[in-house]
Parts: sequence; structure tokens; C-alpha cells
Amino acid sequence: MTSGRTGRSDRAVKSPLQEEGKWLQLAVGYLAVRDRTSLQVRRLLHRKGVSRTQIEQVLRRLFQLGYLNDRAYAERWIAGRLARRPMGRERLKAELTEKGIDSAMIEDLLHDLPDERILARSALDALRRTGREMTPIQVVRRLRQRGFDEETIRCMIGEDRLTHEGPGS
Repeated sequence: MTSGRTGRSDRAVKSPLQEEGKWLQLAVGYLAVRDRTSLQVRRLLHRKGVSRTQIEQVLRRLFQLGYLNDRAYAERWIAGRLARRPMGRERLKAELTEKGIDSAMIEDLLHDLPDERILARSALDALRRTGREMTPIQVVRRLRQRGFDEETIRCMIGEDRLTHEGPGS
């Protein structure tokens, strides 16, 4: 409601500090649901109409408070992803890039992973646990879907044939 003489609103005008607190609270609630990257938080705040300056202030504060850490997020995400659904470096890289993780950080994190063949063997083992027999073509397709390169796939198919046919077949 506005006053007739002054045209001022009866509602209190929020200070920039109150606004930042409101957006910080929104971001903390968003992070409380599950782990997120700074890009994901940035996108949320942008959708809510928060100015770029306020977004940067909120992100800086979240980093200071330890609520936001892209490297720690990526490390946890890689470990969980490989445990649930083993995949190759290229697929991991694409998914992390989509989540807004810096490419230099991705390269650094992927450098510490086991050899690609070990990851592929783990992926094949996971696929086999479903109990369904797969043809070599299906194995190739699944390994490609999981981001393995052609050389690794050829090695896995060769190993797979030796394992399933035996040396004297």
C-alpha cells in the first residue's frame, strides 16, 4: 500500500545485504538437497532473476563457508559414478564438462584414474552381472556408450573371446 502524499510504499525496502542473505539462503537450501557445482548454483540464481553481481557475491560466500567446492564435488562424483556405472575417461569428461567443471581440473582428476583397460574390464563385469549374455557387437556398443576408445574396446573384445572361448577353442 502507498501513502497518498509521499507515494512511498509501506513495505520496507530491502537493503543489498538483506537481498544477498535471501539469495544465500536460497542457494544453501538448493545445496542441502544434494551436491551441486558452482555452475548449477549460478544457473539457479540466474533463473530466479538475481543480478550477476549478487550471484558472484553469493558464490564467493558459499566458497568461503565451504558449502561449494567444485573439485571436491568432481572427486565425489567420479568415485560414485565409477562405483555405480563404470565408464571411460571420455564419457566422464563429457559429463563433468556438462556440470560446469573446469577442463583443466577435469584433466587433473582423470589423470589419477586407473588405466582405461581396468575401467573397461570393470564396465564389462558390471554388464555381465545383469546375467544377460551379449554378443561381441553388443559389447562393443555398450563400451562405446560408456565412453571407451576404440583401442580399449578392441583389447576388451580380444580378452573377452579368450576368456569365454578358452585357449583351445
